[in-house]
Amino acid sequence: MTRLDHVTFGNYIAEARKKLQMSQKELATRILREEDGQPISPQYLSDIERDRRSPTFDHLIQQFATVLQIDADYLHYLSGKLPDEIRQRNLSENAVKAAFMAFRKPNKK
Repeated sequence: MTRLDHVTFGNYIAEARKKLQMSQKELATRILREEDGQPISPQYLSDIERDRRSPTFDHLIQQFATVLQIDADYLHYLSGKLPDEIRQRNLSENAVKAAFMAFRKPNKK
């Protein structure tokens, strides 16, 4: 992936799609809504890629990761949304605080 000054969910999705030489229409047909199993619209995908909208469901983020062969954890990070599997753990306030503190520690290069 090309390094961007500020990577967003939308531009990361667009870049991954283009890397696979996939059209927006083709990708949209492969991303299915959980509630009815219907594909998302090409317009919805276009809005996502232009950062006008963001997928609100873990299900969609997982599908983007699978179809585009990219890491779901990174997509969750870019979307600003914790994966459902983590949110459902019912962690204590101290456990969440400790996890965020560990995440904030500077990277050693």
